[in-house]
Amino acid sequence: MDYRQILREYWGYDNFRGIQEEIIQSICSGKDTLGLMPTGGGKSITFQVPALALDGVCIVITPLIALMKDQVDHLKAKGISAAAIYSGMTRNEILKTLENAVFGAIKLLYVSPERIGSPLFQKKVSHMHVSFITVDEAHCISQWGYDFRPAYLQITNLRKIKPEAPILALTATATHKVIDDIQQCLAFREKNVFRMSFERKNLAYVVRIAADKEAELVHILQAVPGCAIVYVRSRKKTKEIAQLLQENNITATSYHAGLEHVTKTIRQEEWMSNKVRVIVATNAFGMGIDKPDVRLVIHIDGPDSIEAYFQEAGRAGRDGKKAYAVLLYNSVDARKLQKRIDDNFPPKDYIRKVYDSLAYYFQIGIDSGAGYTFSFDINKFCKIYQLSITYTLSSLHILSQLGHIVYEDDPSSAARIQFLLSRNQLYYLDHLTPKEDATIEAILRLYGGLFNDYVYIDEQLISQHAGLSPQEVYLILKGLTEQRIVHFIPQRKMPFIHYLRNRIDGFRLNITSEVYEDRKLEYEKRIQAFINYAENSHICRSRQLLEYFGETVQKDCNQCDVCLGEKQHISDKIVACQTAIIQLLRDGKPHCTAEMHALPFAQKDIEKAMEQLLNEEHIDFDGTFMQQK
Repeated sequence: MDYRQILREYWGYDNFRGIQEEIIQSICSGKDTLGLMPTGGGKSITFQVPALALDGVCIVITPLIALMKDQVDHLKAKGISAAAIYSGMTRNEILKTLENAVFGAIKLLYVSPERIGSPLFQKKVSHMHVSFITVDEAHCISQWGYDFRPAYLQITNLRKIKPEAPILALTATATHKVIDDIQQCLAFREKNVFRMSFERKNLAYVVRIAADKEAELVHILQAVPGCAIVYVRSRKKTKEIAQLLQENNITATSYHAGLEHVTKTIRQEEWMSNKVRVIVATNAFGMGIDKPDVRLVIHIDGPDSIEAYFQEAGRAGRDGKKAYAVLLYNSVDARKLQKRIDDNFPPKDYIRKVYDSLAYYFQIGIDSGAGYTFSFDINKFCKIYQLSITYTLSSLHILSQLGHIVYEDDPSSAARIQFLLSRNQLYYLDHLTPKEDATIEAILRLYGGLFNDYVYIDEQLISQHAGLSPQEVYLILKGLTEQRIVHFIPQRKMPFIHYLRNRIDGFRLNITSEVYEDRKLEYEKRIQAFINYAENSHICRSRQLLEYFGETVQKDCNQCDVCLGEKQHISDKIVACQTAIIQLLRDGKPHCTAEMHALPFAQKDIEKAMEQLLNEEHIDFDGTFMQQK
């Protein structure tokens, strides 16, 4: 099969990159396949091309709703039938999408890992002709990975429903242990791994020791031109650092998961289109963002694993041009990183207290609660029961991993709208602006049932049909609401807790070593590995990162702070050696080379110093004696 023809027809490329074609040939031959490709390596091509080459629907499991929507939009723009199922959709919308997949009208069906556990989804999948199953961010299935998500373990249920469909697992970061675990958890028929080198020759890794990180940040951004991402740990800090940069005449905006959907979209677009140079963000930003010209990724606060750092740093220089990944570090950081261990693994009795308090909060009796879902205000909850928010969040995640609850702290409830006027009344409105008319017309064309009930809408889709920006659509819908023409409910976040099992007494809660002690030990190792990277100024940064992922490295990168520091050190020694030689020859008399080698320097440095002096014609050498010119 000519996969390159598909690539040319839909993507306009003549050739595949790296290991893309090998992965495609492997999955198309029916083999379970694991592809290790660094950030920006072109993972999506490895499942989108074979999805078009094979009969049936390719199910793509990814935890990133924004990435789902973005890829579906791009595929549709190319004339490829694609759809996504995610939280915020109505049951009818989900059912319609699944039916289309059953009848063969969809080539790529994107779903979140939480969705695959629903009986409706599994029933519909049993009637689909599935070409293969793609598992993106596959490291999330490994309990030894840095971002384990219990919902990924349900993927094996799809294997039981569709045993003939091979699995393509993709990840940008994985150690040898995680690579083996991914294949075991996904029940690979045989081990089959394709690995692309993680080396980024255009990316210089730098650790800058900085007592005053904010001053150093401003200095770096003023010294190195181009688009930048600055990563910080807290939401509050994103705003503070963005404001600091603005005060220093550097255009910047902030981004974190707690922002309203439309605000996140606007700020992301401003940065993508280079209206602002710097985006200051938590780790909620970056996944699925394909901006090739990022020249700088700066970490003010270090992440808690080399895997996370490598992935975030790798967002710089995807265009192949020179870029920098800078970690600002000082003596306080190691203590902060170590503290995260206790923050992420509170005492077991504390976890049991949170579990019991949830039951009191939701009024759930013993042996009941399974299947119930509750909206959850964590601030109110912690205030009532006098609990730490940090410890409570960690406890909720551990309870999720134990399989008692599902805690969703960042769900999206899609925007909704209902017309308050009848269709006939709309026609008699004569005071609307052209943009308001265009927005109403786009909504009426895209959606039905608007006059009877609330309908979920996609502001991005409306903006495309109306020829307006998402921000303009948002403001117009707010204005139409004020005029009592429509009632618009913007997208908002409603954290929830879903009980998977009936409640038991907290003292009977079995917090297993697999979920607690074993994972805590692995977390401690990842924290220490990152501290070692930050504090090791003797080994090439790129070499340290690559060897962590098991990649054998032959040469230093010659561009990180360690390599450049060593070069400067060597240069300083050569200059000192040359000074001593000139001093010796200053008497104008010839001196034998043995006198040079008697100088208090390393022999290789003396040889190098003499070679440079001869090349620059500062001294003469007749084969036996040297003399100053």
